[in-house]
Amino acid sequence: MSEFSGVKQPEFDTMTSKHAQTASRLEELAQALHRELKSAGLDTAPATRLRQLAGRVTTQAADLRRRQRLVHELQRQKVTFGRSTPKGSFLEVPDNLEAAQGLLDGTLAGRAALKAADGDRKALAELQKYASRTGDPEFVKSFLRTLGALGVTRVPGAIAMQLRDAKKRQDAEGVTQLSRQGQKVLGMLSTALAKGTDPRSPAYVGADFLKGLVKEGRAEHKAGDTKYSGYQAQALIWRAHDGKPPFSKEFMEVVGRDVIVYEHEQRKDQWAAAKDPLGRYVKGKQLPIIDLAGAFGLGTLLRPGTQAGSPGMESQSAVVDNLFHAAKSSREASQALLNHTPAGWKESVLDYLITTRWSASRFLNDYKPIRDMLTIATTGQDATSKKLAAEMIKTLSDQISGAFSKDTENLEIKNRYLFDRYAPLGYPLGRAIAANIEQLSELLLNHAAFGKVEAKDMAYALVLATADDAAFEGLVRAQTEHMKAALESVPPVGLNVSNAERLGFTKSDVKQHDRNGDGRVDMDDIQHFLVDRTAAEARPFGFIVETRRQVLIAQGLDDRKANEALKSMVGSALGLLPVPGAKQVTELAKGAFGELLGKGYDKFAGAAYDEIARQAAQRMFEHGRTMDETHAALANDRLAVERLGEQMLTTAMLNKGMLDDLNPRKQTFVTGTPPRLKPFAQMTPQEYSQFLKWARAEGGMNDLLDRFSGTFRRTSEIHDYLDLKVPSSTEGGK
Repeated sequence: MSEFSGVKQPEFDTMTSKHAQTASRLEELAQALHRELKSAGLDTAPATRLRQLAGRVTTQAADLRRRQRLVHELQRQKVTFGRSTPKGSFLEVPDNLEAAQGLLDGTLAGRAALKAADGDRKALAELQKYASRTGDPEFVKSFLRTLGALGVTRVPGAIAMQLRDAKKRQDAEGVTQLSRQGQKVLGMLSTALAKGTDPRSPAYVGADFLKGLVKEGRAEHKAGDTKYSGYQAQALIWRAHDGKPPFSKEFMEVVGRDVIVYEHEQRKDQWAAAKDPLGRYVKGKQLPIIDLAGAFGLGTLLRPGTQAGSPGMESQSAVVDNLFHAAKSSREASQALLNHTPAGWKESVLDYLITTRWSASRFLNDYKPIRDMLTIATTGQDATSKKLAAEMIKTLSDQISGAFSKDTENLEIKNRYLFDRYAPLGYPLGRAIAANIEQLSELLLNHAAFGKVEAKDMAYALVLATADDAAFEGLVRAQTEHMKAALESVPPVGLNVSNAERLGFTKSDVKQHDRNGDGRVDMDDIQHFLVDRTAAEARPFGFIVETRRQVLIAQGLDDRKANEALKSMVGSALGLLPVPGAKQVTELAKGAFGELLGKGYDKFAGAAYDEIARQAAQRMFEHGRTMDETHAALANDRLAVERLGEQMLTTAMLNKGMLDDLNPRKQTFVTGTPPRLKPFAQMTPQEYSQFLKWARAEGGMNDLLDRFSGTFRRTSEIHDYLDLKVPSSTEGGK
């Protein structure tokens, strides 16, 4: 071990003693020399240097004495690492005192844990004292090495058994005490396990430990007279994890993937039998492997943050679902679990979980672990996130499409069971689409494909996603950010070859946007491009909102008023904020956004659209009052989105200089000389309303709004993808 030095114990004790004696003698000599030199009227500098040397030796002696005490304690506790050589026996003494203390405490904690695994209640209480030591890598390594994979597996089993027995005896005080102790110990184990199984952590204990967890996880264990599989016990540790630090991808590659395969091996015959009518009558539902807390009827008693007797105490939890809870602690861990096809399988783990195994997840009615894991795994901007997002969209679209009737004027649910079966996945599905919102435009405008997802697949996926209120909100926010980015790509008035680089454009951009060939991008050029971008962005908005309208009709909720989240987005004028890193180039626009953007807003440039939207929402709400009072009168989601469109188009015209030559003097939303817009956050709702009215009347906004609304309300394309009849009345319905 590179962090340890080898010493012989007797010689080390002698060296420590002599070092202390030397320090004392040097100090005495320095004092005597100082007196002699001073009395002789000579320079006392030699005595001062000798005293400094004595001080250094004294410090070294104190350090050696601390090491000596630790070595003696390590020996007394039999926690020493040694080796024999031809020159004698050597002890490995930590070079760092903190490492030595970690070695000692980790070993003692591991021994206490082993005693607790044998049912020793006092040892369980002793183990709690070390819960705060998991931040020390040396402690974690010593703790896990002492405990071993077998001990890690047995401790949760012992705690669960003791808690079950206390419940049987109706020992309320014992249940409360064991619940608190168990939660603390399981939390300690989860932190240690996450660190100790991560190759990037200084606490890493090696690949063999991971293999040991698999071996013990598959093995049968016994607590008292109760037998259980190791994974049932380890699952309690996973569910106790608070996500800090996250479990590593290596943990999920070795242990996590095996857990998935193990449950499938144990349950596949029962699950297959449960699918036919006779099997359902005999076998019942598709049951997962329940963890020890569920098997012993402990409910949430061993989950951190719960109290004995709290609501939900009798709920069950499953081994695999607890694994999802651990996996959601990082994108890397979640993806390592999902982006894999086990040997001999014809489907990936992701596909398996939302098709073959989905009934087992539904049995417990606890969807948070899998929803959180799917969300973190599919909402990044990396290639794996996009691959998994496309796979989830396609799989769920295939599953859900059969729930609806064909050739009806509006969407009708013919198989409510099938629709309700997958409704819990609407939120992670919506978040995955929102994070890849540009793919919706590509599907609609360019007939592209997203993995195996085509426009029709996306239509049915959106039915499921927009049925969830939070997912629908996320989709509108994401498309709002997408439209902002598209409008930002339009050049400003006055762009030419000489100023292109300064304004963040290229000479080829000038040539592309200068339609009349006069060497300068003028207002007509910009108006043309704004019209094109407006129509292109209105189509995805229409796709999202009309799909939402159709699924509400299918559920008999078509009289629902505007979504409250959308009304809030309008009221806070979310559409006003430019994208992070936007180039504001006009005098009129300077200062208009100031405090709304705030510190750190630009760091979201390049992030997922739903991430930008959340940040934008935070900035807009910071000013603490409603800007756009129109939200109070919004009757439906369409009107809300049209108002957001107006906000975005107004911002684009302002930023691109389309309003610069207009005269806003004597307007309530203007201040200073020359006149400048007030910061938006300082405008009253009435001033903001007057600003929009002025932009429509004087700035030519009406044409853009008509183009946005006309495209947005054209619904025939969505109806075609959902196999709906063209309505006999005016297109677009009510």
